[in-house]
This record gives sequence, C-alpha cells and structure tokens, in this order.
Amino acid sequence: MLLILSPAKSLNFNENSGFDSSEVRFSNESELIMQELIKYSKPELEKLMKISSKLADLNYSRFREWVWPHAEEFSKQALLAFDGDVYDGMETSTLSHKNLIFAQKSLRILSGLYGVLRPLDRIMAYRLEMGSPLSVAGKKNLYQFWGEKIARLIEVDMKSNNQSVLLNLASNEYSKAVLPYLDKSIRVISCDFREQKGDKLKMVSFFAKKARGMMSRFIIDHEISNPEYLQGFTDGGYLFKKELSNESTLMFVR
Repeated sequence: MLLILSPAKSLNFNENSGFDSSEVRFSNESELIMQELIKYSKPELEKLMKISSKLADLNYSRFREWVWPHAEEFSKQALLAFDGDVYDGMETSTLSHKNLIFAQKSLRILSGLYGVLRPLDRIMAYRLEMGSPLSVAGKKNLYQFWGEKIARLIEVDMKSNNQSVLLNLASNEYSKAVLPYLDKSIRVISCDFREQKGDKLKMVSFFAKKARGMMSRFIIDHEISNPEYLQGFTDGGYLFKKELSNESTLMFVR
C-alpha cells in the first residue's frame, strides 16, 4: 500500500536533520517551473498565488534563491520540512530513522513545484499550489504541465515495492493531479474523517487534516501494508464505521 499526501503551506527550515536524504526526481520540470516564477513581480505573484503582499515578498525572494542542485545547508527532507496541520498530526519531529525508512517506500507527497516527493527528498523553501494558474512550457496551468507524469512515477514506485493499493489522504486539489491517470488495476481507497454533532456527521477541515496526519503516523508506526488493518485506527478518538464505509471510502467518526 502506498499513501499520498498534500504538501503544506507552512515550512520548518529552522534546523537541519541528521537523517539520510534522497534527490527529487523531476528536477528538470522543477527548473522549468521556477524559470517562469522568477519572471513575476511581487504584485504579480500576489495575484497569481492569491496571497498577501508579505507572503508575496517572501516567495519572491525564495524563488530567486532556489537553485538546482540543492545545497544541503539550504535544503531539507520534504517530510521534515512541511509543517502544516497534516504534519502536526503526524508529529514528524518525533519520527525515527526506522520510521523514515518505511515511509520512504510507503508515502508520497504531491507538489506543484516538485511533482511528487519521497519523504527523504531534499527540497528548498517554496510555496506553489497545484491549482495555481501558472503557464509553463505552453501549458496553461500546472495540471496540464504535469499531465500523466506524476501518476506514471507513482506506478513505477508501486510496482517496485509490490504495492497494488493507493491510499488517498491528499486534498482534491492535489489528488486530481494523480487519480484520473492511474492504471485501472490499482485499487484506490480514501478516508473520510467526521465529527459527530448531535445526530449529524460534519467534516471539519482542521480536524480532518490532523486526522490524515494521525492516520499516516499510524501506518508508519505499525508498518501497515494491508488496507484491512486501517480499520484498527483509533487515534484522536476516531472509530471506524463499517456501516458508513464502502470499497473505496473508509469512514471514521468521533
């Protein structure tokens, strides 16, 4: 089983880890994207990315500092660099070397800039949503630019690790850059995390993101490869609801 996650907007490059690292595999594509990004002025970046002027200033600088290959002192392993709700739920700062070795073959992070990342792939600080209408190499947006490339590489990884199930823990913005192109022989499963409010089940974005991280950590800690064992997830007070689940969606409620 291979699980996919969205990246995070927040980053933590405050300290470098002493863990091993690997190189990103779509460096040529990333360079093409960056060549377009550095053409944008700060006001243009603010409009393109729908961010504040302060964030536009920050990323304007980041894009001009970005260089390939990445120097170790200015880069960090992807799983340890991302710092949003999902990664808080995963408690990535407490991952052991053994955890990271398992994650390297069992987890992939989707990215507007890097396409798809293994946990130990080194990245430089950036912000670029997959849904940004950035035109690259004659393609009108990043979905068109990446096309089938991300899915094909994920398939290669799954085949090399004898994996036949893809666990989708990514947001729709990112998963739609992969799922439409996957070979039909791959079984795709998603998890739905809900909050019980009276007699209603509600999806609260913040809690759902944290739950995706907790589920990822559950899988890593127990080195789960069989999706049937996902039903045993109880972290954060969630319980599997068989009657609300089906072949493609597992429902967890608290």
